[in-house]
Amino acid sequence: MKAVSALLCWLGALSLLTSLARAQQSEVLHPATECTVRNGLPNVIQKWWTGQEVRIGYLGGSITAQNGWRPKTLAWFNQQHPNSKSVEINAAIGGTGSDLGVFRLKQDVLDHNPDLLFVEFAVNDGGAPTDRILKAMEGIVRQTWKSNPKTDICFVYTLTEGMLGDLDAGKFPHAASVMEQLADHYGIPSIHFGVEVARLHREGKLVFSGKATKEQADQMAQQGQVLFSPDGVHPYEATGHELYLQAVKRGFAQIEQAGVAPGPHLVPLPLRADNWEQAKLVPLGQVRLSDSWSELDPLKNEKSKQYRRYLPGLWKANRPGANMTIRFKGSSLLVYDLLGPDCGQITVKVDQFPPYVVPRFDAYCTYHRLGVLPVADSVPYGIHTAVLRILPQQPDKLKILHQRRENADIATLDPKVYDDTAWYAGAVLVVGEILPNR
Repeated sequence: MKAVSALLCWLGALSLLTSLARAQQSEVLHPATECTVRNGLPNVIQKWWTGQEVRIGYLGGSITAQNGWRPKTLAWFNQQHPNSKSVEINAAIGGTGSDLGVFRLKQDVLDHNPDLLFVEFAVNDGGAPTDRILKAMEGIVRQTWKSNPKTDICFVYTLTEGMLGDLDAGKFPHAASVMEQLADHYGIPSIHFGVEVARLHREGKLVFSGKATKEQADQMAQQGQVLFSPDGVHPYEATGHELYLQAVKRGFAQIEQAGVAPGPHLVPLPLRADNWEQAKLVPLGQVRLSDSWSELDPLKNEKSKQYRRYLPGLWKANRPGANMTIRFKGSSLLVYDLLGPDCGQITVKVDQFPPYVVPRFDAYCTYHRLGVLPVADSVPYGIHTAVLRILPQQPDKLKILHQRRENADIATLDPKVYDDTAWYAGAVLVVGEILPNR
């Protein structure tokens, strides 16, 4: 009961902080401007015009992962600069925000030597508290310029149907407004893809969400209307993502006129001293694992092969009591893992505090997908020890699946698929450093 009470208190505190952050949103909303040039992108522009290869990182969520604005802009850059070659670094993972992006930045982007980095998290950070967005996004900026001060950065903001109200009122939604604080502080140019979308919607020239056949969409186009997305979030490739491309074109026409001399970016004092510049992704093999863990071979195991791009390795344990012990010096700790049909529940204990339970199964677990298990979120900076252990009890998987209407036809569960307490983990995410276990 103590563990449950502690968890409820923690959740209550988190809910209160989130509510307070959202209550302050109206005070920080930024005026809606499609492109703000600031210090421009002088280094990548010089590379284009002198015929050098340009490596472009796209760090974001599912909207960037789509076959949409990312490949469209890459093709346009190559068309605009035929004597140069633009190469993409695709670092987009659906359903993730800047608070994961900051940990995977080095592995997924910086190790590939980007000349330009697009950062797209305005949708997936939409419900995050202000301080969390600031810490993660500032960590992304400072890590990038610590790795290479000549790498140019551009913030881009996408939107959902629920964000139209703020844009109609002439303001950026919450997450983009917070990110603009950092863009101002560091002189980073930004492009909001949604300003023109919102204008077309106000004028009755755009339907934001709806499903239609190609013939129906063509008929709408003949009537002067654009169908933007099927679900209110993810744009159609031929319409919504094309509007996003046009926003980039207009923005770059302004940015190229900035007149800023190429050279290293000057890094000012941080906006927040507790930013996540020290965020790291550490392979799981560097922490103490009990004997029942085994590393899966990507040449033989499909899950390990599938997630090799994201995880430095994939380990599995499914015996109740299997555990890992992590000593770290820092302020935050998470585990980069998978959720899935055969996964169970983990008990987490940090220092002397009561343990709490984190399931690795949810209503979407008819398949495996990447996840992040919170261990110690924003604890006082210092040395901490965390012990994570697989519980013998499985969550009520049938009840959880039925929380989604799409799963209503699931009457029984195949024991071969669901009846297990497995845990798949690949890395530790730490703001600070992992310490040797004593």
